[in-house]
Parts: sequence; C-alpha cells; structure tokens
Amino acid sequence: MTDKLLKMAETKRERVKAGVARRRAKEKRFRFYGIASISMAFAFLIVLMTTIFSEGYTAFFTTEIELQVDLSPEALGIDGDETDPKVLMGASFRKVLRQSLRDEISVDGRKQRRALYSFISNGAEYDLRDKVMADPSLIGQTITYWAQAGDNFNQYNKGNIKASTPEDGRQFKNLQIEWYDELKKEDRVRTVFNTKFFTNGDSRDPELAGIWGATVGSFYTLLVTLALSFPIGVAAAIYLEEFAPRNRATELIEININNLAAVPSIVFGLLGLAVFLNVADLPRSAPVVGGLVLTLMTLPTIIISSRAAIKAVPPSVRDAALGVGASKMQMVLHHVLPLAMPGMLTGTIIGMAQALGETAPLLMIGMVAFIVDVPSGPLDAATALPVQIYLWAENPEKGFVENTSGAIMVLLAFLALMNACAVIMRKRLERRW
Repeated sequence: MTDKLLKMAETKRERVKAGVARRRAKEKRFRFYGIASISMAFAFLIVLMTTIFSEGYTAFFTTEIELQVDLSPEALGIDGDETDPKVLMGASFRKVLRQSLRDEISVDGRKQRRALYSFISNGAEYDLRDKVMADPSLIGQTITYWAQAGDNFNQYNKGNIKASTPEDGRQFKNLQIEWYDELKKEDRVRTVFNTKFFTNGDSRDPELAGIWGATVGSFYTLLVTLALSFPIGVAAAIYLEEFAPRNRATELIEININNLAAVPSIVFGLLGLAVFLNVADLPRSAPVVGGLVLTLMTLPTIIISSRAAIKAVPPSVRDAALGVGASKMQMVLHHVLPLAMPGMLTGTIIGMAQALGETAPLLMIGMVAFIVDVPSGPLDAATALPVQIYLWAENPEKGFVENTSGAIMVLLAFLALMNACAVIMRKRLERRW
C-alpha cells in the first residue's frame, strides 16, 4: 500500500513538473514573440526613417555657380534713371546672366545654348534684380555673383543623377557633364544651405519650391481649429460629466461622440464640402474652412480626453467645495476645471497633432490647389504641409522627390515636438491622488 502511494505521489510530482515546464516554455515563447514583434516594428521604423532621411536631407542644400556678371547699363538695356525701381524692374537681368554663362563656356547652336542656359535657375534673375535694387551702386560694375543652379545641374552635383546612367535615361546629358566638370575644376561650383526651401512658397521649379507657404497655411488652419475645438470640447465635457442628467438622450450623445472618433477623416471632408462650401459659401481653399473641418474631426478626441481628466478628479474635491458653500458652477470652474486642465491640454495637443497630419479632409475642400503666394490671413487661399507633400509626390522630377522627403522630415519633426510637449506637460502638471 505504501509503495502504491509513493508511486502515485511520484507520478503526481512528475506531472506537476511537466506542467510547470510546459508553462515556462509557453511564457518563454510568448516573451520571444513579444520581443520579435517589437524588434520587427522597430526595424521597419528604422528602414522607413532611413529611406526618408537618405532621400530628403539633400533638399536642405542647393547648388550655386560663380559668374562674372556685367551690370553696365548697356548690358542691362537700361535707358533712364539707374536708381529708379521701375527702370530696374524692366532691366534684362536674364540676358546678362546668360551672357556671363556664354563667356565661361563656348557653345554652338540653339540646342547647346538651351542646354547651357538650364544651368541657371529661373529664379536667379529675380535674386540678382533684388540685389541690384537694394544697392543701385552696382550698376556699371562687373560683379562676382553666385547664381542658383537649375534643377538638373543641382541634382547632378548632389549625386542624385548618376553619370553611369545611360545618356538616354537621364536629363543631364554628356555635353552638360563636360561643362559641369570644367566649372567644377575651376572651383566655380559650391553647395550651400537651401534657405529657399524654408522661406519660399510652392513653385513649378523644384529648386525654388519651399514649404513656407504650406507651413503658414497649416498654422492658420490649426489656429482656427484650436480656437474652436478647445473651448467647445471642454464645455461639452464639463456638461456631460457634471451637469447632464443620466438618461437615454445623454447615453445616445456619448455613444455618438465615441463613434465619431472612429469615423474616417474623409467623411468630415465631405461634410465640410457640403456644408461650409456649398451651403455657407465660405471661400474655397481657405484655412478657415480647413480649420472648421478639422474642428469637427478633433472634437471627439478632445471631449473624450477632457471627460477622462474630469473623472480623475477625486469626489472629495467636489464635496469639500460644496461643503464650504460653493455653488455647483463655482465648484466646477474654481476647483474641478483647474485640476483637470493638464489632462485636457494633453488631449488637445494630441488632437492638434492628429489634425496637423491630416490630408484627406483638406483635399475635399480644395486646399490641394497650386498656391504660390504665402497666405496673409485665414481667409486667403492656402495649402497645408501634408497636402503640399501630396502635391510634390505626384511630380516625377528628382528635385520634387527630395523636396517630398524633406517636407516629410519637417512634418515629422513638428509632430514629434507636439507629442513631446504633451508628454512633458502631462509629467509636470499631473497630480497623483
């Protein structure tokens, strides 16, 4: 009998050991799967960021060519007062730039001249004109001028166009490469920081296109969004948490708010197109319309986060305020709202970051238009940074490819900054009860 009991105990012990071993093996596999999933996601993120950075960092640099430019009145075609801005506006700055190129490199025929003239950006003549208008004493001199290079010259200098590519497969031809080598040997080509990428609006020429117009458009759009969504969202959250009766109507409102947070953003764009443009007749492509659409989209996020912040305030705070004679409105405004404000602000910043990266609703209200001028107000025609990226991504030119990646880098930097602000604000302002 004793032997039988011992065998049964030994068998049970072995079963327990086997079960523990299986459980530990499952835990190890689960841990391995979790680490593998995180590692895979991190690897994809690294590949994505590396691809964007490798294609986009060159957008922050541009190429310039040194030229000896004759600014004599005869070369500029000036006949009148050389200090008169109207006279200088009509001067032939393109002509003197092209002549300086021909003085450096000899060409034969119209085709070669056209190929040579493409070395200079279309914006170089306007930069030279602005420089002369700022200092009219340059008239009559021969100056050393660093002219911005055209797109193909710029891309070849950056290495985005390879000489090893067959000539039929690239726009920068062999003869142009010979001219480039000649200028490079004479140290007349340099790479500088591309300030125009951050100060210009959109352009048909990749080397002149910038993100400033889209950045200002995004700023006005987010300004309208913040001015409307924050007070409305906070007021709605306070009403639902502190004043609304608990009935079916309130439950229906809460369900709809939660459902709106999951509605695709393009639906809000269609709503904005139907209501704000077709019915209210607001200006198309204006940041004020974009702000209204993004307000509708971000309101559920702000309301949900604000309600969670209000719920986190202990009931004892409310009871204490009411106990000393405060009205319910005073209790909410003077005690609950200040304590819940950090969480509300965190949710608002996250909602603004989401709005900053939205493209689909803005496409529906016409902010996809080609806008060169920088908007001066929320009622002017404008585009937004995500829409600008979408527009550039459709262009096959090498310059727009790097501009697209460069703009994505700037957008990601803004998003990371806004999310970092939300995290820092939550850490510094949150209270533990």
